[in-house]
Amino acid sequence: MRSAMLFTSVSLATLLAFGAAHAAEAEAAPTDVEAIVITGEKTSRSIQDTTTSVAVITESRIADENIQSFADIVQRTANLSDTYGAAGFTIRGISNTNVSGGGGGGLATVYVDGAAVPERGLLNGPLDMWDIGQVEILRGPQSTLQGRNALAGAIIIRSNEPTFDFSGRARVLLSDADEQSFAAAVSGPIVADQLAFRLSGETRSSDGFIYNTTRKADEDFLDATTIRAKLLFTPTALPDLTVRAVWTHDEREGGYIYVYARTDVPNYFDNRVATGDYPNLSDSNTDIVTVEADYALSDRLTLSSTTSWSRVENVSSYDGDDTPLPLSFGDQIEGDESLTQEFRLNYNGDRLSGLIGFWYSDRDRDYHLTSLTNVPTPVQTLEAVLQGPPFGQSAPAAAFLADLYADALPVIPVNFDGVSTEQIKTTALFADGRYALTDKLSILAGFRYDREENTQAIDQVTTFAGIYPDPAAYGVYAPIIGGLNTVVGMFVAQANATSPSSTRSFEAFLPKLGVKYDFSDDVAASFVVQRGYRSGGAAVNQARSQVVPYDPEYTWNYEASLRTQWLDRTLTVNANAFYVDWTDQQVLVNLGLNTFDYQTENAGKSHLYGFEVELFHQPAPGFDWYASVGHTRTEFDEFNIVVGALDIDLTGSEFAFAPHWTLAAGANWRWGDGFLANLNASYRGDTYSGTGVDQDNAKIEARTLVNGKVGWANDTWGAYVFGANLFNEEYIQYNQSSFNRAILGDPRVIGVTLEANW
Repeated sequence: MRSAMLFTSVSLATLLAFGAAHAAEAEAAPTDVEAIVITGEKTSRSIQDTTTSVAVITESRIADENIQSFADIVQRTANLSDTYGAAGFTIRGISNTNVSGGGGGGLATVYVDGAAVPERGLLNGPLDMWDIGQVEILRGPQSTLQGRNALAGAIIIRSNEPTFDFSGRARVLLSDADEQSFAAAVSGPIVADQLAFRLSGETRSSDGFIYNTTRKADEDFLDATTIRAKLLFTPTALPDLTVRAVWTHDEREGGYIYVYARTDVPNYFDNRVATGDYPNLSDSNTDIVTVEADYALSDRLTLSSTTSWSRVENVSSYDGDDTPLPLSFGDQIEGDESLTQEFRLNYNGDRLSGLIGFWYSDRDRDYHLTSLTNVPTPVQTLEAVLQGPPFGQSAPAAAFLADLYADALPVIPVNFDGVSTEQIKTTALFADGRYALTDKLSILAGFRYDREENTQAIDQVTTFAGIYPDPAAYGVYAPIIGGLNTVVGMFVAQANATSPSSTRSFEAFLPKLGVKYDFSDDVAASFVVQRGYRSGGAAVNQARSQVVPYDPEYTWNYEASLRTQWLDRTLTVNANAFYVDWTDQQVLVNLGLNTFDYQTENAGKSHLYGFEVELFHQPAPGFDWYASVGHTRTEFDEFNIVVGALDIDLTGSEFAFAPHWTLAAGANWRWGDGFLANLNASYRGDTYSGTGVDQDNAKIEARTLVNGKVGWANDTWGAYVFGANLFNEEYIQYNQSSFNRAILGDPRVIGVTLEANW
């Protein structure tokens, strides 16, 4: 807490001194620089009036940089980083799933047209950028407004709106990575000035970069189709009413979530192969329906309703050993269905502005796993068993006999068939607002009261799938070997059980308080303190066939921000600095029976701090450029688990996938009669793919990616050449050195796009 107070004092002093030095500057006149409006905080305000650290990717930037998916945005944004390739991301060093393996809820929520996308939908869902109007990345806790699963931040993705004039666009994309994409969007009126539609779709296919030499097939291929239908209703009979309805359907078939290439082959960056005999596949279907309604009760008061329903179905399979032998594999069937309802009242007065709202959600998740897994024979456990009754062996004899047995059965093949169900019901009351004490000084305040019910159940069966050592082959040790066979069978059977449905309830109060000072129309500073939250739950310990409860985790977040504009508002320079205290952290712990003996416990405490600086400059109508830098430091203050002879201590370790430095820059040129070009680059510093005392062995080297696009366009059509990773940077996203495999970054890709507009 002392370090947090020092950080607060220094941040405020710095911001006030900076603002005072420029308060006397004359008010700048507006220019033609694009005005950016932020909607992710459930109200509309300019980016310069938003105290939250927010990165905005506009439709024009998506087009200029040939951004194809949300993963491309992650690579080019300050204090964001990918984790297992495109399968996850971190915000300020905090993974969207967890930082220590524990917890069932996410830590960053992604919204598509007002609907929260379930975690499985983030891995194989509608996150492509065709016909997207704006993406907002809100860094730092959004728990006050968004509730559960927003401790690290929130991502707001909005597709383009329907229009009351007929219009359309189409695109064809081809690349040397055997990739092709066909996309189109059309919009227009159904009833003049009252009802408009927009229909968009994209189909993508790619062979990928990894070839499976055992199955003679592409390992990371992709076939994806996304269709979006949208209606805009503005009835003349109710001129103050606006209704938007969106249906998004996404289908994609391709490689498994984590796609590995062998690193024990020569030139593995150029010779990307996999050798597993079992298919690594994922087949996902996602449907999201959202209805948003806004009714202006008066010039200052607006009533809003957002109803969303989503369903994600995924069938996947994986090879657990990545060898040509049928040693380990699994099949998964997952279903996730959610219904949410929000009511909100927004007020915008002369001095007071803000909102109050009510939230309800009901989420059901089913998970079915069948697998063959090789569990390493627990030699130390067998030694302990041999020293007790009925064996009664001495310690040296027990060690000898356990090793003898493990030589004959080094791994225990286990057939597993398990079904788990989870239902989460959440209700919340929230509020957020500002009150102007003077023309320059405002008070910021908010809260959320969140109540959740979490119900879980499991039903699982495990059977021994191998051949026991033959006792007759061991002479005088035959009775002991036969006894150990019985013990191993009991180990396997221990996971057989049915755990009836159990329910836990959680309540949380999440306050927010801050101040904002406007030194001038172009310079403002703020400081905000708020509480972040991730709900508790229950985790399934497969080895013990138990549903183990765990409690919520909390953060206190201290954040200072600075918003400035210069040079007649053609130059914007914004900055945020933060410090976070994290307590009761949900961590994943192995209790020592075997590799499946995991459960979540509240055993962690950590802190993190850093900053972001982002600027945008448009010195001339035909040229603009941007740059950003992010810095984050993370550390576990307490993470010490002792279970019997097991001692896990991560104290002093950094979070996984939390680079200290991220930098990005880009520029756009437009000249002549329709010629244009873009060049952009991003840097991610060294990071770690794991935590613990041997963290240095999990180090991932820094990488720099350079991308570009050049072409010609007029009002009706355009043709472009693009390049991703132009210098063919060879980099690893995640390394499993003990298995001689890794997730590799994509190589250089060159392609062309043809576009038409009408």
